[in-house]
Amino acid sequence: MAHPVASTSHPVQIPALESKHADSVPHNQKTPKDKKAKAVTGTSYPLELQPPPEFFDHRIKMFDELKAEYDTFVAAQPREEITVTLPDGSERKGKSWETSPLDIAKELSKSLADRVVIAKVNGELWDLDRPLEKSVKLELLDFEHPEGKRVFWHSSAHVLGEAAERHYGCHLCLGPPTDDGFFYEMATDRPVSNTDYPALEKVSEMAIKQKQKFERLVVSKEKLLEMFNYNKYKQYLIQTKVPDGTSTTVYRCGPMVDLCVGPHIPHTGKIKAFMVTKNSASYFLGDAANDSLQRIYGISFPDKKQLVEYKAFLAEAAKRDHRKIGKEQELFFFHDLSPGSCFFLPHGTRIYNSLVELMRSEYFKRGYQEVISPNMYNSKLWETSGHWQNYKDDMFVLDIEKEKWALKPMNCPGHALIFDSRDRSYKELPIRMAEFGIIHRNEASGALTGLTRVRRFVQDDTHVFCMPSQITEEIGALFDFMRHIYGLFGFEFKLELSTRPENYLGTIETWDQAEEQLKKALESNYPGQWELNPGDGAFYGPKIDITIRDALRRSFQCATIQLDFQLPERFNLKYRSADEAAARPVMIHRAILGSLERFIAIITEHFAGKWPFWISPRQVLVIPVAAPYKDYAAEVAGRLTNLGLWADVDNGENTLPKKIRNGEIAQYNFILVVGQEELDARSVNVRNRDDVGTKARSETIPLEEVVKKLVALKESRSLENKLV
Repeated sequence: MAHPVASTSHPVQIPALESKHADSVPHNQKTPKDKKAKAVTGTSYPLELQPPPEFFDHRIKMFDELKAEYDTFVAAQPREEITVTLPDGSERKGKSWETSPLDIAKELSKSLADRVVIAKVNGELWDLDRPLEKSVKLELLDFEHPEGKRVFWHSSAHVLGEAAERHYGCHLCLGPPTDDGFFYEMATDRPVSNTDYPALEKVSEMAIKQKQKFERLVVSKEKLLEMFNYNKYKQYLIQTKVPDGTSTTVYRCGPMVDLCVGPHIPHTGKIKAFMVTKNSASYFLGDAANDSLQRIYGISFPDKKQLVEYKAFLAEAAKRDHRKIGKEQELFFFHDLSPGSCFFLPHGTRIYNSLVELMRSEYFKRGYQEVISPNMYNSKLWETSGHWQNYKDDMFVLDIEKEKWALKPMNCPGHALIFDSRDRSYKELPIRMAEFGIIHRNEASGALTGLTRVRRFVQDDTHVFCMPSQITEEIGALFDFMRHIYGLFGFEFKLELSTRPENYLGTIETWDQAEEQLKKALESNYPGQWELNPGDGAFYGPKIDITIRDALRRSFQCATIQLDFQLPERFNLKYRSADEAAARPVMIHRAILGSLERFIAIITEHFAGKWPFWISPRQVLVIPVAAPYKDYAAEVAGRLTNLGLWADVDNGENTLPKKIRNGEIAQYNFILVVGQEELDARSVNVRNRDDVGTKARSETIPLEEVVKKLVALKESRSLENKLV
């Protein structure tokens, strides 16, 4: 029968292929494993399709034939003595085409051999059991190494892909590792839901127990097209990614054979803990015009204890989810009539404005000039900047009076126009131009996630126009700015230099100069404390990406410092130098918070909704112990409000314990209780949010003293929630 993959037309021309197999037992047909499967899944779907999809035999037959040819080739290669140099400079001897990195690991120690997941040969990732072909430099990486972790999760994605094929009879598409696990995309006529997770995990566990070996094989394009003739998605990838007359690799584990550059762990038995985490819809190649697919996510570890820890982490992360806290604290919401655009409620707006006020206060101290630029421009601007050629698909494009316009996805071209609005002298430089501009980016609807991925947002965006001789000093000042802001939130951070991408603008010489300037600035401020991220720069210049870590040790890229020689060139920006000659400025793009929306999501989860006093939307709640003290409670709240603090009074009809409990749930930083004693002494009884549940429940303090301490606490922007 024809494979149940949508044949909707789309701009990606993927040939519609007919499957050569009866790809599944009808879903209502009973199989010998149905009863067992129902116990696992709670559904009538079989654990595994019986009989299995015919493409299993087709792939395996071809793989075995080609593997036999390759094994014959390897056997015929001359065995020569080679030297394997380890990172500490020590050497081990081996034989070419025979000794593998795993052999070297076993020679060093059994515990190392058990722990290591991948090798690095002359700087290139290499399968542990793949024979070395010559003398090499060798590194052995375990799961704790970032590259080792990605390989481990990539291999686990193959296990998930195998389970999906065995369970659904689906056609696989892409299955990469991610920053927190892996996923596999597939085309299937069956809706995927969380009721499928136990079955997928069970089949995955079966594959893991079998210790299926990951076998690598180089296959010609012609043979690849034959091997994957049943799968139109693999056909498209082969046709577009593999040049004619060349080859690429496939990997096999158990019955699964997949197009993959690898490398992988030696066998599935290295995976000791495996869990399916979620599923979602997606589109082939991320294009909404293409076929709709199912995407299943997972996580895995080399130690079962790590999965236990991960589940505890998930539970804590769920409690901290900014969408949950945002609803509970009435901070913001989203609506289907404007997807990806946040509605900030009054208390959420307080947090938002506190962040803006923080940045504005620093701009004043650090010599920034705030500007406001238009939100929509003619396409001619974006053609000049290069965004039309490189970023158009991510922009909201409008047809106005027979011309193309677009909402701005970034502020930089507008700031170039502001710089160019009049004659500039070197004496004015550096010009530090800041804007809280409204940005729109055309994110796919399936990618929208709370405040972390939106279509409408605001950046704390600045552009520094300076002379080349001022670059190092300016970037040093940006590092100081960044350290100060992140310190206020208790964030640690790391630095990466992202260099020239494939779609770069300008000359290589200019890029080399820009990258060298950033390296110099990094070494001056953080010697040996930064990493290289090759090929990940913006199309107009290299950049320094700053990644922060939150209370759950999760990483987020917020700040960026980008050195741009291209936009000043493309906009023909000039200033008069000391000798009155025309000179070209350098443009430094900079954000620290990044998107305010995303930063609010990060700090909501970082603080778990327990806001530091200075940014808290609910700073003080005043509660009278009885009706006669309502006026004094209102007086106290009014006094604090007049000083710029967020103070509320609960003069409702609830009991005192209920009012206090409501204030605690609402996360007020301080609850001030007033009664006869407090009225007589012009004082308040103070309860600290962070002292709830301890013996130090409250203390009575003169009102004037409390007022001064609360104002000082706000001005200090301290993380400590104490009146000291």
